[in-house]
Amino acid sequence: MKKLVIAAVTAMSTYCGVLTADTSRVVVVSHGQPQDPFWSVVKNGVDEAAKEANVKVEYRSPDSFDMVKMAQIIDAAVATKPDGLVVSIPDKDALAESIKKAINNGIPVISMNSGAAVYKQLGVKLHVGQSEYLAGKGAGERMRQNGVKKGLCVNHEQGNAGLDQRCDGFVEGMGGNAAILAVSTDPTEVRNALLAYLNKNRDIEGILTLGSIGADPTIAAIEQAGAAGKVKIGTFDLSPDILKAIKKGSMDFAIDQQQYLQGYLPVIFLSQYTKYGVLPNGEVQTGPGFVTKENAGQVVELSKKGIR
Repeated sequence: MKKLVIAAVTAMSTYCGVLTADTSRVVVVSHGQPQDPFWSVVKNGVDEAAKEANVKVEYRSPDSFDMVKMAQIIDAAVATKPDGLVVSIPDKDALAESIKKAINNGIPVISMNSGAAVYKQLGVKLHVGQSEYLAGKGAGERMRQNGVKKGLCVNHEQGNAGLDQRCDGFVEGMGGNAAILAVSTDPTEVRNALLAYLNKNRDIEGILTLGSIGADPTIAAIEQAGAAGKVKIGTFDLSPDILKAIKKGSMDFAIDQQQYLQGYLPVIFLSQYTKYGVLPNGEVQTGPGFVTKENAGQVVELSKKGIR
C-alpha cells in the first residue's frame, strides 16, 4: 500500500509538472494606457485570462496615443518571440509593417478593440471587438428617435480609426445633421473647447462622447453653459461616474462594448490555439449594447469590480 501511495504521488507530481511547464507567453500591446478607466477594465480581463489559462502575459502600451511608439513596442515584443501577440489597430498604415513582421515570424496575432475593418488585410487571425461605425450609427439613430434634430460628436483622439468611425456612424445615424468636434485628452481642454462650441452653436440638442475621457467634462460644460436638461448626452463605454450620471438622469445612455471581454478572450483564444490549434472563425463581437437609466443599476456593482 505504501508503494502504491508513493507511486501515485510521483505520478501526480509529474502530471502537474507537465501542466506548469506548458505555460505559454503572450504579449498584449494596446494604444490605451492601463490607468485609463476604459483600458483598466481591458487589462483586468487580460489578467484574469492569464490566471485561468496559466499563461504568462505582458501588457504594454505607449505613454500616450502615439503610433510611432506603439509600432516600436510591437517590434520589441516580436523580437522576444512570444507564443502569441494581441494588438489594437487604431491606425493600419502606422502599424501594418510591425504586425506583418510578427506574422512573418510565425507569431499568431489577434486584434482587439480597434481593427475590425482591417485585420483580415493584415493577416491577423481574429478580431475581438465591436463594429465602431455601426455602434456610432446606432447612437445617432437613438438620439433622432428621442427628438434630437442636431447633434455633435466629441472626438478626443482624432486620427484613431475606431473613434473616427464612431463619429462618422453617428453623423449618418443623425441623417447628416451632426458635426464633429476634435478635442484633446485633457479634461480641462475638453470642457473649455465644448463650452466655446456650445456658446456659438445654441441649436445643438444632443452630444455623443467617445469615452469617459470626454463624458465627464462634457457634462460639466453643458451645466456651465446653462444647457443642463436641454441637451441629451450619450457616450461610449462605462465607468462608475458615467453610471452615476445615467442613474441621476444627467446622461441618457452609454454604449457598452464589454471591454473586459476584449482583454479576456484573445488571451484565452491564443492559449487554446497554442495547445490545440483551434480558433473561432471570423470576428467575435463584444458589443454594442445600450445602458440606460432603466438598467444602469444592474452593472454598477460589476463596474466597481472593474469588470464593466
